[in-house]
Amino acid sequence: MKNYVSNEDKSARMFESDFMELFTHIHPSLPLVIFVPVVALSLYYTDAQISASSRFLLFIGGLFVWSGSEYLLHRFFFHFVPENVWGKRLHFIMHGVHHDYPNDSRRLVMAPAISVPLATMFFFIFRTICGPKFAFPFFAGFITGYLFYDMMHYAIHHIPMKSKAGNYLRKHHFRHHYSDADINFGVSSPVWDVVFGTLNNERKDNSEPALADVNSRIKQ
Repeated sequence: MKNYVSNEDKSARMFESDFMELFTHIHPSLPLVIFVPVVALSLYYTDAQISASSRFLLFIGGLFVWSGSEYLLHRFFFHFVPENVWGKRLHFIMHGVHHDYPNDSRRLVMAPAISVPLATMFFFIFRTICGPKFAFPFFAGFITGYLFYDMMHYAIHHIPMKSKAGNYLRKHHFRHHYSDADINFGVSSPVWDVVFGTLNNERKDNSEPALADVNSRIKQ
């Protein structure tokens, strides 16, 4: 996977068909439009017999599980490159295009073609493990974590970070893009990079021009 850096926003076509290509350009608000109602409905359908404290703990548990899932999905799913041609093509569509064209604001949040099936899969996993009574508040926390990740990812690339925490997350993620794609897989949090030994905050000479270039694009 190449680490592409440019002074200009660039994009790539994924499909020859203009109709198919249309679905690869995702407005950053689309995950909110789709999944905020999902969170609201999940909380609404939570069993009324569950206490407020239990609902809160289940919600927090879902947030925690998302945090770990974000790391694992990014590291082992989105960075897995199959050997065959179709597998490589699929990888490029799902994640490789973002690494090759990180300044493309229309490909920063997860496409519904990926996020909706993944969310559905996780809901049924949670329903099987937790049972129907506890699955809904847990799932609400999980999806809230996902939304925070998607919005944070967009902000890291395209919104000024004025806080120390925001600037740290931006530098953390930029080193994944421009220094080494095998480090710093956490986007909304570096915690799992610490746990699994993939955290790297060291500056490398060959990465500094890239970091400077991208930082200059986002006016403080």
